[in-house]
Amino acid sequence: MTSPRTPRITQPFLLRVLHGITGVLLIAAILTAYWTYDTYDGRWGRIPLPKVEAMEGIHGTFGLLTLLIFPAFLIYAVHRGQKRLIQANSLRQLTRIGHPSWWYTLNRWINTSALVLLTFALFSGKMMGEQWLPQGELDHAWYLAHLLSWVLMVVAIVLHIAVNFKVGGVPFLVSMWHWRYQRSESPYFWPSQIAQGWVALRQGTWLRWFQPLSGLMVLELGILASLAIAWILPLLKDR
Repeated sequence: MTSPRTPRITQPFLLRVLHGITGVLLIAAILTAYWTYDTYDGRWGRIPLPKVEAMEGIHGTFGLLTLLIFPAFLIYAVHRGQKRLIQANSLRQLTRIGHPSWWYTLNRWINTSALVLLTFALFSGKMMGEQWLPQGELDHAWYLAHLLSWVLMVVAIVLHIAVNFKVGGVPFLVSMWHWRYQRSESPYFWPSQIAQGWVALRQGTWLRWFQPLSGLMVLELGILASLAIAWILPLLKDR
């Protein structure tokens, strides 16, 4: 007697692309962040990694690439993947420990917190000076904040994986790395969709995306503003 086949869990293709690229770049940034710390600092423990003075630049490259892709992932998460983020009743649901919905609510809180923590990591990294570490200037507030941000980011990633495993098991985790897609999701249609978005941007109809304005959208605007400031402030300091 054969058991019924477990239905395949599928995720939107664009979500998988943005999540996959962001995830790979983020993990690379975390690994090179620790290697940079191990090379120049090591006050709170280190492992015998080869000293590579260029590692700070490599870490900065991965951080910059993450900064470039993150706004697209954020916009998609808020406008198309909002069910995976905190809801209006999430705080009340979080108090229902032991209820089946508690794990789903916890997952939404962790996902949302990860977006905030990644913003903190990217912002604090942009505020750092390129010569601080090579010159042994290890007590700058933004450097210490950047170290803290990566520690918190590692915790968020571990919780993200653990709770998603609890909610959906291995099939759910694997579903984020499948590269098959439906015809309607084909990258062939992306240029025309981008062109339509550009037209909407020029005509101002994109403002309808924020009507009605939800708490998640306020968070989105705050994060986008923070990322814009992260680009602008270093330019002002260099003048």
